[in-house]
Amino acid sequence: MHVVITGASRGIGAALAREYLSHGEKVTLVARSKLQLEELAQTGGARAFPVEADLCEAEQATSWLPAAIERLGPIDVLVNNAGMQLLGRVAELDTEEVGKMVALNVMAPIRLTRAVLPDMIARRSGCIVDIASMAALTPAPYMSHYSATKAALATASECLRIELEGTGVHVLTVYPGPVTTEMSQGAFDVLHKTPAVANMPTGTPASLARVLFRAIAERQPRVIYPKIYAAATYMPTFARWITKKIAPRPLEVRKL
Repeated sequence: MHVVITGASRGIGAALAREYLSHGEKVTLVARSKLQLEELAQTGGARAFPVEADLCEAEQATSWLPAAIERLGPIDVLVNNAGMQLLGRVAELDTEEVGKMVALNVMAPIRLTRAVLPDMIARRSGCIVDIASMAALTPAPYMSHYSATKAALATASECLRIELEGTGVHVLTVYPGPVTTEMSQGAFDVLHKTPAVANMPTGTPASLARVLFRAIAERQPRVIYPKIYAAATYMPTFARWITKKIAPRPLEVRKL
């Protein structure tokens, strides 16, 4: 099996890459951090193919796919994990940075999915995994545009799953809540961490990677992690009210 993971140099992407490599699968690792990618690729030997690319740039979003296919074979699983986060008041956000976030969080997955889908459909086999966010379901203050990008990705993902029914190609939509990554820690550094936020159920990249490995194999439609946040899908109004009540306030605008 050939698995492509974007944003593979750290956090959820790196953990999922380690999970697949530990099971003997072939993995293409995509990110901007060449050194971190190469260090991770060493654990997989010839089964790992590191690709340095800035997916914010349209010309780099898919240009590396032919080399990955030549190296490791047809793509069986595409994990659209790469993303960035901007925190702060909308009136203070830099529109150029917002544009980069839209390019990475929304347009890169769209371009990559469009690029690999025809071959998957032709082979009647494959899986697209879109890493959205609980922010897509329960928008929070100071995460306006980030929530919008993740809602866009989640909606596109959920729609595509229905569209591809009967083709042999599956789509898994993932809604991570708080997970102990550099991005989430950076968010807490920017925001006043209230007691309520400090005690929120939090997962780990390694645990989520194991959940995703199983969900992909079982062709599950969606994953909400940690599980407790699944309540937001049944009680969305209450979940949004709670989110508003416990939301901390930002110290500064920051890109993560």
